[in-house]
Amino acid sequence: MPMGHTATAQAGSGGLTATEHRLANGLRVVLSEDHLTPVAAVCLWYDVGSRHEVKGRTGLAHLFEHLMFQGSAQVKGNGHFELVQGAGGSLNGTTSFERTNYFETMPAHQLELALWLEADRMGSLLSALDEESMENQRDVVKNERRQRYDNVPYGTAFEKLTALAYPEGHPYHHTPIGSMADLDAATLEDARAFFRTYYAPNNAVLSVVGDIDPEQTLAWIEKYFGSIASHDGKQPPRDGSLPDVMGAQLREVVEEEVPARALMAAYRLPEDGTRACDAADLALTVLGGGESSRLYNRLVRRDRTAVAAGFGLLRLAGAPSLGWLDVKISGDVEVPVIETAIDEELARFAEEGPTAEEMERAQAQLEREWLDRLGTVAGRADELCRYAVLFGDPQLALTAVQRVLEVTAEEVQEVAKARLRPDNRAVLVYEPTAPNDADATDENEEAAK
Repeated sequence: MPMGHTATAQAGSGGLTATEHRLANGLRVVLSEDHLTPVAAVCLWYDVGSRHEVKGRTGLAHLFEHLMFQGSAQVKGNGHFELVQGAGGSLNGTTSFERTNYFETMPAHQLELALWLEADRMGSLLSALDEESMENQRDVVKNERRQRYDNVPYGTAFEKLTALAYPEGHPYHHTPIGSMADLDAATLEDARAFFRTYYAPNNAVLSVVGDIDPEQTLAWIEKYFGSIASHDGKQPPRDGSLPDVMGAQLREVVEEEVPARALMAAYRLPEDGTRACDAADLALTVLGGGESSRLYNRLVRRDRTAVAAGFGLLRLAGAPSLGWLDVKISGDVEVPVIETAIDEELARFAEEGPTAEEMERAQAQLEREWLDRLGTVAGRADELCRYAVLFGDPQLALTAVQRVLEVTAEEVQEVAKARLRPDNRAVLVYEPTAPNDADATDENEEAAK
C-alpha cells in the first residue's frame, strides 16, 4: 500500500487540509476531503509542457493532450468521453508551457471509474496509438490553431509577444500550440517516444478532492496505478533564466484586419513562487485589474482614448513571468498618445507606490480569486497538483493567499520601479487594414443573391 501522512489545517488555509502519499512506482497522490456536495474531482498533472520541446518538434505536448482522448487498451475511440459523460461527469485536458493536465469531476459514487480511466491510458495508451489516431488528432490540432490563433482578430498576439519577450532558443520562445510546419513534421514514432519519456507515474501528480473515503480512494489508486512501470529517461527542462530586464524595448507592428487599433505589451517579471512575484501581481492588479484600476480610469474613463485596458500576470515558475498589458484604442487615437499616458501612469506608480486603499482592494481581489479556485473541488484539485509539480509541495496551495496578504506596499512599489519600465517590455501594435479586394467582391456577390 502507498505510504503517506495526514496534514492538519495550517494557519491561513481556511481550514482546508490535504494528505500526501507516494506509490512505489513514484506516483505522487494528494487527497483532500470535502463532503459539502456528493461530487469528486480527479486531476492528473504530468510534468511536461512546451518548455520540454525542441526546435522542429514544437506542439508535441499539446498534440499528445489530444491523443490521450483517442483510446487506450480497454477504452476504444471516444470511450473516455462517453463513459465519463454517461456517468454524469465532465472532463477535459489542457497544455501549458510547464505542464499537461487531465481532469474529471464525477458524482462521488463514480470516482472509481475516473481513476480506472486515467490509469488505463497512462499504462496502455501506446497499444492504441496508431497512424489513424495520429492523423486524426493532428488535423484537430491544426484546425484548433486556425480557429483560435490564425483566423481570429488579435489571435496571434500571445504567440508574437512571447517570441519577442523570450529570445530565440529559449524554452519559452514558442507557445504550446506549436507551428503548422512542426505539427506536419511530427511522426508516429515522435509521439511514441514522447509518451514513453513523459507519461510515466514518476513524472505525474494525481489529486482527488471531494466527497471521498480516503482509505478506499487510496486502495483504488494502488489497484489501478500501482502496476504501471516508472520511467527514468526524462531530461530536465532547459534553463529558462534570463536577466531581470530586457535592456531595450522590443517592438513589432502588425497590419491586419482587426476591429480596432491595439497596443499590447509584455513585461519581464519575477518567477512564480517568489514573494516578488506576489508583489508584481498586486502591482498589476492596482494598475490594470478591472474597472477601478489606474489604467482603466485614465485611458477609458478620463481620457477616453481607449475602449478597454487591462494588465495581468502570467505566472511562470521556470522562467521570468510576464506582465501582460492589453489596450484596445478608441477611434483614430494614435498609439503614441496611449504609450505616453501608460508611461506616465507607470512612472507615477513607481514614484508614489500604491495607496492604502489600493492595496486593500488589490489584496481583496486576489483573495477572492484564490477562494474561487479553492472553493470548487475541481479548482482545488488543480491547485494542489500545480504546487506539487512546480514547487514540490501541494500544501502551499492552501496558504497561497496568506503570502499575498503579507506583501507590503513598499515591496509592490519596489517591483514596479525595477520592472515596469520602457526598457523592459516587448510591444505589439496592431494597425487595422481594410478587407482585401477579393473579400469585398465576395461579400458584394453574396449580398446581391
